[in-house]
Amino acid sequence: MSIDFQEWLDIIITEYLQEFISKGGAAVKFLIPMHDQQHHRCWQKIRDAAQKEGCLFVLLDSATTKTHMIDKLFHEVARQVNWEDCAYKFVKNLIKENGYEVSENRSEFNLQTLAIINEVKEIFFRRDINRWLQNRIYKDFKMSQEFRIAMIHLCLGELEPQTAKSFLCLSIKDWLKGDLKTISSLKEAQIFQKVGRHNSRHMFLSLARWLNIVGINGLVLCMDISRYMETIKPTDSTFYYTIPAVLDGYEVLRQFIDESDSLENCLITVIVPPGFVKDEKRGVARYPALKMRIWDEVHDIDRDNPFAPLVSVSSCS
Repeated sequence: MSIDFQEWLDIIITEYLQEFISKGGAAVKFLIPMHDQQHHRCWQKIRDAAQKEGCLFVLLDSATTKTHMIDKLFHEVARQVNWEDCAYKFVKNLIKENGYEVSENRSEFNLQTLAIINEVKEIFFRRDINRWLQNRIYKDFKMSQEFRIAMIHLCLGELEPQTAKSFLCLSIKDWLKGDLKTISSLKEAQIFQKVGRHNSRHMFLSLARWLNIVGINGLVLCMDISRYMETIKPTDSTFYYTIPAVLDGYEVLRQFIDESDSLENCLITVIVPPGFVKDEKRGVARYPALKMRIWDEVHDIDRDNPFAPLVSVSSCS
């Protein structure tokens, strides 16, 4: 049984992106294109819909990203986020909300110029901005402490370019992306541990909330885990997964489903091949904890329920 991809996508747009996700909800959907070659067309159409609705689209392919490791997953998501634009947009809106004028020329967006425009001493303007950032970011306890500290420094870095602060911001972005060599470079920022498997999930939850605070309608994460089904090692540099790694990947997805109450403004779409439901060795049947959460036991005998967490689609032209 399958439904037309466009029918499914229309429901995702109207019921999720325009309503549920934009208002703070989160959901995890599994999509089975009936033809493997349609995978790229599916995620391209999901991307177009997400961007049209003002969401950030992120694509992860298990062939090039170890999606069974939550820290690797977060780092790859972080690489596709424009951290500078997010910080700039947040600080700009924050200053406007507090009754100050802001030049639309980004080259003039710095502490000294803004103080002159608003006829206020720079020292007092800096004090006000620090207080606003403390109230709006640091006191938002739905985000992890390290993430809050990092975002405050990125925001301050937008106001003080070409200073020592900009070098600290570079280290913070490397830290988020998993490229930081030594954690000691973030001692000044009061960040003392790398983003690892122990804290990556909290960082992901924080990122989803941060994007909404910035003004982005939601995070649409599309994961293609087709490589999980492959039994032959590839001859190129892409990844091959053992069955234990596949089960770890299913556990990561299971945790996303169970944490949907804590996750905000996020739609996770997992693209899988037909083997996901048919393969006895590598398919979802090997991990009942995930299967019981997405399997539609009560269903129509003639067609799929387009609202179900696991849906097969017939065409994606």
